[in-house]
Amino acid sequence: MSLKDWTPRAAPGEWPLPGVYSVLEPIDCDVHLTGLTDAVSGRKNNEIWRYMPDGPYKDEMDFRDRFGAIADHLGWAIMVIRQAQSRDILGMSSYMRLRKSHGSVEVGAVAFGSKLKRSREATEAMYLMASHVFDELGYRRYEWKCHNDNAASRRAAERFGFKFEGVFRNDMVVKGTNRDTAWFAMTDADWPAIKAAFQAWLSPSNFDAAGQQKKRLEEFRA
Repeated sequence: MSLKDWTPRAAPGEWPLPGVYSVLEPIDCDVHLTGLTDAVSGRKNNEIWRYMPDGPYKDEMDFRDRFGAIADHLGWAIMVIRQAQSRDILGMSSYMRLRKSHGSVEVGAVAFGSKLKRSREATEAMYLMASHVFDELGYRRYEWKCHNDNAASRRAAERFGFKFEGVFRNDMVVKGTNRDTAWFAMTDADWPAIKAAFQAWLSPSNFDAAGQQKKRLEEFRA
């Protein structure tokens, strides 16, 4: 495919992304900090940060000062995940490693509070973030990276449709230990099939009266 007319893409994460079950909003500490801190910080949430380069965070000030400084320094666009009807703050995810000239961006710093894990809101949030970069902004590549020992993150990447691309050995020193980083990605060519699977999984017809899924997300891509 010729890219002779290619132009850099706009930055993602500059406006809300509304869905049926969830809505994502660019972070505004005046609006979101207390609820986000309750959802992902404190001792009860220490495990969320086990494989991340920083954290855990003990309170609002600690979260704002430490995580906020990292996000600002690296140019992350933090998206706060809320329940669409109640507006409860459930977690966050960020656009990072932005390369507008190449149409490539990473999703990372994915922190799901206890109410968000294994929920329709969580899956829809990941769908909305991917749709934003591919459908609205015309990106070519969407990445997911994690500590190679983080089995839960690896499973999540594969469930959401990212393809494993390899392991960068001795990639980082994190909290005084070595991190081998597993790389996953999807491309604009992959996206139509992944998008259709997300939409089929999120359909109300895929859930029984108790709210249990009838088919797994991966089955819709089989």
